Amino acid sequence: MVPKRWAKRAVTRNAIKRQIYSVSSQVVFDVPGAAHVVRLRSGFDRKQFVSASSDRLKDLVRQELLRLFGSIKPASRAVPHGMPEAAP
Repeated sequence: MVPKRWAKRAVTRNAIKRQIYSVSSQVVFDVPGAAHVVRLRSGFDRKQFVSASSDRLKDLVRQELLRLFGSIKPASRAVPHGMPEAAP
C-alpha cells in the first residue's frame, strides 16, 4: 500500500510498487500461500528526491524491503533465490 499522503506523485508511488514486486519475486517464503502486506508508513521528501523515479530512491526502497523481508519470523523466513538456507 502506497498512499498519496506519503508519496504525492503517481510516478513515485508506481516506482515504489515496482520495487516491492521486484524484491518480493526474488524472495522465497517457507510458508506456502502466505500473504504479506507492505505498507508505506512515512513520506519521501521531494527536496531530497527531486526525481520521482530516481535511482537513489529505488536503491533506498530496495534496501528497506530487503531489510523488511529479512526480519520475517523464522517460521516463515524469507530466503532470496540462489542463497543457501542457514542450518538451524
